[in-house]
Amino acid sequence: MSSSSRSGTSRIISDAQIIELVYKLQQLVPELHRPRSDKVSASKVLHETCTYIRNLKREMEDLSDRLSQLLTTLDSNSEEARIIASLVN
Repeated sequence: MSSSSRSGTSRIISDAQIIELVYKLQQLVPELHRPRSDKVSASKVLHETCTYIRNLKREMEDLSDRLSQLLTTLDSNSEEARIIASLVN
């Protein structure tokens, strides 16, 4: 018996459930968003999902850097700085 079976954390997922989860991922990734009738392989969906998440992470880091730069250029007592700080926190 595997350790995950002993701990009660394993679940048996049917093929239909896996197909449905892959379809849901496909709908979340803009590059893959298609009608259900358009077939895309599960491996392509997973690959594109990983690429999409990496790109989102990179965009988030870039935006965070830009926001940090903006905040350093503003007077910390200015109204703009207070508004931005309230949005970030």
